[in-house]
Amino acid sequence: MKNILVSFSFFAYLCMLNMQSRIIMKNIAFIINPVSGTQNKRRIPKQIEKTIDKSQWATDIVFTEYAGHAAELAEQYARLGFDAVVAVGGDGTVNEVASGLRGFNTALGIIPVGSGNGFARHLNIPLRTPRAIEMLNHSEAISVDYGMLEGKPFFCTCGTGFDAVIAEKFAHAGRRGLATYVKQIVQDFFGYQPQHYVLRYRETDEWKELETDAFLITFANANQWGNAAYIAPRASMQDGLLDIAVLSAFPLRSIPALTYRLFEKSLDESLHMTTLHAREVVLIRQEEGSFHYDGDPINMPAEVHIKLIPDGLKCLVGKRY
Repeated sequence: MKNILVSFSFFAYLCMLNMQSRIIMKNIAFIINPVSGTQNKRRIPKQIEKTIDKSQWATDIVFTEYAGHAAELAEQYARLGFDAVVAVGGDGTVNEVASGLRGFNTALGIIPVGSGNGFARHLNIPLRTPRAIEMLNHSEAISVDYGMLEGKPFFCTCGTGFDAVIAEKFAHAGRRGLATYVKQIVQDFFGYQPQHYVLRYRETDEWKELETDAFLITFANANQWGNAAYIAPRASMQDGLLDIAVLSAFPLRSIPALTYRLFEKSLDESLHMTTLHAREVVLIRQEEGSFHYDGDPINMPAEVHIKLIPDGLKCLVGKRY
């Protein structure tokens, strides 16, 4: 009996060694934006080294040095065949890293340390850094859609109107964070006038048209702007369609109800909101003006073309058992 137990233990040991030999180390790079959000990023490399599963991941960590650097680095890592590249920053950093990964099999990971973190929130990625790193140890890659705004990729939302004006003011504010964003909204709300728009859009092959005055128009791949503000509560990154949220002019007395709905995932039920679905859109307005994509402001012409790219990016999310 003793010989049988010894033989069985030796067999189990050989099986374990065989399994370990089959484990293939995966390469993962962390691209850290030192100026995104409000917190200091210098401690993050130590947190990564402490938390990441080194039996699973071989890591490389780098800080960005200028605007656009994250996209360059991400593409370089993808061309080297890295399995994953992690954006450590906010939605702007995510946009850059994801832009560099388009067309490759390298998956996007996220450690959200920005101001809004809309993309990460949509994918249920933990907002606390140690938990976001730990999630990478138990993650899987899924395919998601992304949008194109006149040749510029966006992964969360883009839009025009009041939110685009605020995005431009926020980008030039001295401080980041929710408090600055709210302050800017209060300062600019009463002086803003709704604009006239024509939307030509198609969900299939048939083009449709909507002509309207709107306070803002958001083209949503994700369901929120960030900070749990759900501008398009039913939006999905895997349905092949953009949700177009058109908020009409509204009376002052409607602000409390609209604000409540924005954070309670029911803004699409408001009488002031119209939601359309499309894979391609042409927006026409009276003149060029402010736009935003993934929170970054940009000036766009009077006529703007927007389309969705289905299954165009791989993302690491928590493993679904």
